[in-house]
Amino acid sequence: MVENQIDEIESLEKRISEVGAYLHVDEKRVKVSQLEDMLSQPGFWDDASRAQDISKQSADLKSDIDGYDSAVAQLEDAQVANELAVEEDDESLSDEVRSILEELTSKIDELELSSWFDGEFDHGDAIVTVTPGQGGLEAQDWTDMLFHMYLRYAQRRKWDVKILDAPTAEVIGIDRATFEVRGHNAYGMLTSEQGVHRLVRISPTDDKKRRQTTFAGVEVLPVLPDEINVEINPNDLRIDVYRSSGPGGQSVNTTDSAVRITHLPTKIVVTCQNEKSQIQNKETAMKVLKAKLYELEKAKREAEIDELRGEKKEISFGSQIRNYVLYPYQMVKDVRTGVETGNVDAVLDGDLDQFVIEYHRWRVSNKGE
Repeated sequence: MVENQIDEIESLEKRISEVGAYLHVDEKRVKVSQLEDMLSQPGFWDDASRAQDISKQSADLKSDIDGYDSAVAQLEDAQVANELAVEEDDESLSDEVRSILEELTSKIDELELSSWFDGEFDHGDAIVTVTPGQGGLEAQDWTDMLFHMYLRYAQRRKWDVKILDAPTAEVIGIDRATFEVRGHNAYGMLTSEQGVHRLVRISPTDDKKRRQTTFAGVEVLPVLPDEINVEINPNDLRIDVYRSSGPGGQSVNTTDSAVRITHLPTKIVVTCQNEKSQIQNKETAMKVLKAKLYELEKAKREAEIDELRGEKKEISFGSQIRNYVLYPYQMVKDVRTGVETGNVDAVLDGDLDQFVIEYHRWRVSNKGE
């Protein structure tokens, strides 16, 4: 006799109902209708920037609604198929129910994740910076490995990535990497990566093949909407231009198009070299600077440095959020949640969802403590 999977179906039905309430699906349907009315008004697209923002807002709302509706439909399919499988004692149909439930569980996990994002910028885009810490040349190589891990993760998530700055180091790896990630919940999800990442492996540059521990820091900032104005006094800026280095767009390595902006009062430095012109590099660098200054002011106003950046720590031993061990055994373990896996290659190839999702589940469960 085939297994009756009604208990699991009812459990998933309860989760879907709860997710629908958390996501305010009915309110979102009304909002989408209002936004679509705006998008169809004559002359609305004359202001291209505003129109694109509203179009993106509508698309993000639809993403949650479509995901919820799809889960409801899939649940109904599972209920009907399970009843038939039990009634006819059909093993192949029971296997199909199991497959549907596995897919549905993954879909509900994703919907629950979206429902946890209630911050001002959580549903928007992100600016990510990866910086070498302790470990010398090895840290620059580790920075490059993390950079490519996040590029692959974004690809898996079907997010768009715009590389802003990733200069090649003199010997191995890169000096740093700054890139913009565009996609639904990109900022909210990537806040899980904010902090220090520790790598243990056999050094690729050591002739004696000794074990080396290296560190890199990851900073995640929100891309600020156009309506948020950050006042910057031009007299507080030092702007330097220099020749671009490493892979990039047109004119890289041929003109002094790269831009470095130093905000003198805070000593914040931002760089951009991957745009096609000095003007574009300056505009992009200013966007990053505004995000950093906004974060700084928000932290001061609320006296909570954790609000956007998280606690500031030295990029060295004892401050890491996650350990990546390649030798003498293989394991990636998140210090905060305890989640671990032995499949290091998959993680470095961008398979990060288990860490990202469990971090946010842990964060939500510890809220208010």
